[in-house]
Amino acid sequence: MTSEQIEKFLLPEFIDVKPVRINFKSRQGIKGIFIRSRDFTELKGKNFWRIVSESKLDEYGKSKNSDLARIFNGSEFTRLSPV
Repeated sequence: MTSEQIEKFLLPEFIDVKPVRINFKSRQGIKGIFIRSRDFTELKGKNFWRIVSESKLDEYGKSKNSDLARIFNGSEFTRLSPV
């Protein structure tokens, strides 16, 4: 997917708020939330996205620590859907 397609899906209700199901071309899908960090604009321009996986959502909710997120390449996404 392109960064424009991803951003169109995410804004305004999904970034930092609601979990999303992410399907990939070459790996198993995940559930998580896209987060807006200080380098959000730079990463988005390169079609990279910080995502906190479902297993770390509780900890992220308490600490808002962006180190709990992993960076994923948006070109590997095949589909985004609400959880």
